[in-house]
Amino acid sequence: ARDSAPDVVLVVGGDGTLRVAAEVLHGSGIPIALLPTGTGNLYARNLGIPIGDVTAAVRSAFHGADRAVDVAFAALTTADGDTTEHAFLVMAGIGLDARMAADTNAGLKKRFGWLAYSDPIMRSVVGNRQVDLRYRLDEGDEHGMRAHTVIVGNCGTLTAGLLLLPEAQPDDGLLDAVAFRPRGAFGWTKIGYGLSLNRFYHRTRFGRLLARFLPRSRTLGYTTARRLDLVLDEPEQLQLDGDPFGLVAAASLRVEHGGLVLRTA
Repeated sequence: ARDSAPDVVLVVGGDGTLRVAAEVLHGSGIPIALLPTGTGNLYARNLGIPIGDVTAAVRSAFHGADRAVDVAFAALTTADGDTTEHAFLVMAGIGLDARMAADTNAGLKKRFGWLAYSDPIMRSVVGNRQVDLRYRLDEGDEHGMRAHTVIVGNCGTLTAGLLLLPEAQPDDGLLDAVAFRPRGAFGWTKIGYGLSLNRFYHRTRFGRLLARFLPRSRTLGYTTARRLDLVLDEPEQLQLDGDPFGLVAAASLRVEHGGLVLRTA
């Protein structure tokens, strides 16, 4: 499709399908229009694109406005030293969401949608396995950290309106990241409490005012950067936009500002 220089490419599918299309079409100037028909459709939800509305999607493809959005890239290195680079638009993750992507049965996912993730989520939370890693933000110093989950993204909202990355925007030229660092069952209670209140603290005037006076949580650690380098003590599962990419020993994540043209209503 790219080689034929089309006026627009209409992508029918979920976040994974869109990720593959963006990997090919980024930098070409060819607009992508989206008809979201996947399990989560997180990118469509974050950008306010109607889900399952064929008429609206086709109308937008032919008559919508073009918008430049960011594309993120993950250079993934295996324990053998082989490195491959892949695009993503929503989130990259090690830990909870990577195990969800790797351990969820495809048939159950197609039949039950997000409910199919409940089993790997529960097993990951109960096991509470921590990962030792080193990270570097942009050109800064390297730091060590132990965390259950690290998620880096361009979009912040999950299903049911849960706000995971409060400051994430698809076109700000930055990557937002969060680390889950629970200590026991009470730590997971704090994570649930913090995530449930994110929308209040970041989307309401009173909440933003209140957040100025509250201490920062060590259980949920947030940061932003244009580039994030991770080195893992032991290879871990990694996911990009809901697709599992196997065990990686290191990952370098970067963002290309305005690298993709999206056509919306």
